[in-house]
Amino acid sequence: MRPDPDLRTGAAIALTLVLWASAFAGIKAGLEGYGPGELALLRFGVASAVLGAYAVATGMRPPALRDLPRLLLAGLLGITIYHVALNYGELTVSAGAASLIIAAGPVFTALMAVVFLRERLTAWGWTGIGISFAGVGLITLGEGAGGLHFEPGAALILVSAVSTAAYFIVSKPLLVRYRPLEFTSYAIWAGTIPLLVWAPSLATQLPQATFGQTAAVVYLGVFPAAVAYLAWSYALSRMQASLLSAFLYLSPVLAIAIAFVWIGEVPSLVSLVGGVAAIGGVVLVNTRGRADGRRFGRRRG
Repeated sequence: MRPDPDLRTGAAIALTLVLWASAFAGIKAGLEGYGPGELALLRFGVASAVLGAYAVATGMRPPALRDLPRLLLAGLLGITIYHVALNYGELTVSAGAASLIIAAGPVFTALMAVVFLRERLTAWGWTGIGISFAGVGLITLGEGAGGLHFEPGAALILVSAVSTAAYFIVSKPLLVRYRPLEFTSYAIWAGTIPLLVWAPSLATQLPQATFGQTAAVVYLGVFPAAVAYLAWSYALSRMQASLLSAFLYLSPVLAIAIAFVWIGEVPSLVSLVGGVAAIGGVVLVNTRGRADGRRFGRRRG
């Protein structure tokens, strides 16, 4: 008896959410043995190899030459800058708080869409942006050690959120011409190239890291960076993107739970309150914010 299609789709969504949410704790575990740049290179070197094998096995078409400059820019924004800044930020910011800041990414996408794509926001959209900014501000203050003060690491994660917003703006024309998994593969390969500047130091750190630390980074490359996108693409082929994206609001909750189980870490109460406000603002922007009723992009893992 074959599994029910709806059951397979539900399993793919659940797998994707858990894998993407686990990435924040996985980064924390990997940073015990690797520097932020070296971790990013090892992670996406592994992901590039996995997706490369998948591309060969399935006969994935190469990108058009005219799209290479935009693909390189998308890789720089969505892989290189995003992940290096996120990794540096997680040196001092809890995994759960990092996931909450990243969850506010659609707010920055909305602002960039207004500036660069001439899209219009409703009054509800601007209200949601204000609420999200207030929430991110609380997270930034709540992650300060020994009290309520500004945490520079949170600012770096904010750079990641802005970078991913720019990534969505740059990617928009390409997503019309390529399937999600094709575009993701191209972006990961392109974004891995600048990370090669950390290759000499990675060669030094690799033999010094413990098996568990290296396994955490390999896990990040195989599962949140590769397998999760395969599962997400499967779900996208069977469900409307607008409905599927609603499940992403569960990601910070799962990230906090996984971080507690994996590394025994929880965000501060102030950060949690700020996270609720940030996500509430995102929901408002995505449901009532656009004049045309569509949603703004969200970062996955």
